[in-house]
Amino acid sequence: MITPVLLCGGSGTRLWPLSRKSYPKQFVPLVGDTTLFQASVQRLSGAGFAKPMILTNSDFRFIVTEQLAEVGVDPAAILIEPEGRNTGPAVLAAALWQAKTDPDGLMLIAASDHVVPDPEAFRAAVQAGVPAAQAGQIVTFGIRPTHAETGYGYLELEGPPADDPLPLRRFVEKPNAETAQKMLDAGTYLWNAGIFLFSAKAIIAAFEAHANALLEPVSASVDAGKHDLGFLRLDPEAWGRADDVSVDYAVMEKADNLTVVPFSAGWSDLGGWDAVWREAQRDSDGVATSGAATAIDCVDTLLRSEDDRLEVVGIGLKNIITVAMPDAVLVADASRAQDVKKAVAALKAKSAKQAEAFPKDHRPWGWFESLIISDKFQVKRIVVHPGAALSLQSHKHRSEHWIVVEGTAKVTVDKEIKTLGENQSVYIPLGAVHRMENPGDVPMVLIEVQTGDYFGEDDIIRYEDVYARE
Repeated sequence: MITPVLLCGGSGTRLWPLSRKSYPKQFVPLVGDTTLFQASVQRLSGAGFAKPMILTNSDFRFIVTEQLAEVGVDPAAILIEPEGRNTGPAVLAAALWQAKTDPDGLMLIAASDHVVPDPEAFRAAVQAGVPAAQAGQIVTFGIRPTHAETGYGYLELEGPPADDPLPLRRFVEKPNAETAQKMLDAGTYLWNAGIFLFSAKAIIAAFEAHANALLEPVSASVDAGKHDLGFLRLDPEAWGRADDVSVDYAVMEKADNLTVVPFSAGWSDLGGWDAVWREAQRDSDGVATSGAATAIDCVDTLLRSEDDRLEVVGIGLKNIITVAMPDAVLVADASRAQDVKKAVAALKAKSAKQAEAFPKDHRPWGWFESLIISDKFQVKRIVVHPGAALSLQSHKHRSEHWIVVEGTAKVTVDKEIKTLGENQSVYIPLGAVHRMENPGDVPMVLIEVQTGDYFGEDDIIRYEDVYARE
C-alpha cells in the first residue's frame, strides 16, 4: 500500500485574482467541477493506496477537512506546519511520521494543485515505479514535454526516454526560452513534476546523507507535535530552526539513487493562466469561456467570470486573458501570464486587500462575504454549514441585526436561546454575548447588518469555540 502525501500550502500568485494567499488555487475548481485538491485526493485513492496524509497550515486546516468530506475521503493524518519552510522540511516531517508505524512503507509525495487528465494512466505509472522504490530507490516522475516551457525545471536523462523506469542524469533549473527549445529538440529531457515515490526509511537516509542539519529540528518538531481536533500541530519552536529549503535542493540534486518514470498522458501544474487556457475546453478559434462570459470574434483567448452578476464580453480579442472576480479583474496578454505575480506584488505595495484576501472569508463553520461596507455600517452574507456553530462571542464596537433568509438558525443572546426560521430576525445589542448555530441539515444563510464605529474581524471576544480558536 502506498501512502499519498499531499502538500497543501502555497499562495498561488500566478493565478491571481482567483487564487490568493487566503484561498489558493488548490481549493478552487479551476478545471472541472471539483477543486484541484479534491481531484488530487481522488486520483491517489483506490486499489494500492492507503489513506492520504496531508501537510498544510493552520489557516487551511478546516478547508482541507471540509473538502475531504465532500469527496468522502478520510485522511490518515493532517500535519499542520507552523510556518512555511518549503518542501524539504515538509517531506522529511511526513517521512518521520510514517516511519513511526511503517518505515518500509512507500510514500508518494505530490503537490495538491496539479492537473492530470488521465488518472488511470498516472496510477499505472506509479505502479511501474513500485519495484524500484521497494529496492531503496528514490523514484521521480518526469513529464514528456509538449512545448518549450520556461516555467518548469527539467530532468536530464542519459538517452531518449522509454516507457520503463530509467536512471536520472541530473536536475536542470528552469531555463530561458532558447535553452528550453534546445532541450525540447534534444529529446533527452523531461519536465520535473516534483512527484516522488520512496520508502520512509530511504528518504530519511537521504536526508541523513545530504541534509543532516534538517533532521534534528524536524524530528523534534514531529516528536513534540500536539494533537488538536484531529490535526497534528508540529512544534513551532523546533520547526522554526529548520532551514527553508526545497526537497530538490536539499536531497534530490545530490542523491545517487534516483530513478525516473516517464509519463506522457498529460500533466500540468497550472502555473499560470496560459496553462489554464491549455487545459480548458476551447472552440475552433481557441477561445475558452467560463461562467457569464461571451466571446465575439476572439482568437486564442480565455474569458472567465467568477460571479453570475458580472457579464464579461470580449470583442475582437487575440491572445488575451480576462478573469473577473467581484472585487478584482485581470486583463493580460497571454504571453505575459508568468508576470501576473508582479500584479500581486504591485497591489501589496499599495496595501490593496485584493492582493491576498479572497472575497469570501472561509471559516471552520462556513463562510461570509461583505456586500456593503460604509463608515457607519456593514452588510454581510453569512453561510453556516449544517450542524456547525460560530463561537460564543461579543463585540466592543458594533451591534448586529440578523435576518435568516434560508434554513434555520439557533440563536443565543446573553441568556436567551431562540430558533429562527426564514424571514425572521433578531437584534444583537452592543456587548451582548451571542452565538449562531445551524441545527438543520441544509446550509443556513443569513444577512447580517452591523452598525457601529469599527467592523474589523479583530473586534471579537471569544468565550467558547468548538474549533479551539483563540
